[in-house]
Amino acid sequence: MKKLSWRALNEQLPTLTEEEVFALLTAERSTHRRANYLQRLHQRYCAMRDSRERIEILKEAVRP
Repeated sequence: MKKLSWRALNEQLPTLTEEEVFALLTAERSTHRRANYLQRLHQRYCAMRDSRERIEILKEAVRP
């Protein structure tokens, strides 16, 4: 993984998919291990996952 600057990471995060954010998180955990980056990536990943899961749960609630 290319080592991103803090600014580049924050510019790129809104355009990434959940899978891409998880890949960045996994790569950061195994290479650079920068605490601030890990926290930011984890926050973004959890927000995206939470949104996806909520949509899935609500779809189940409206099934006939």
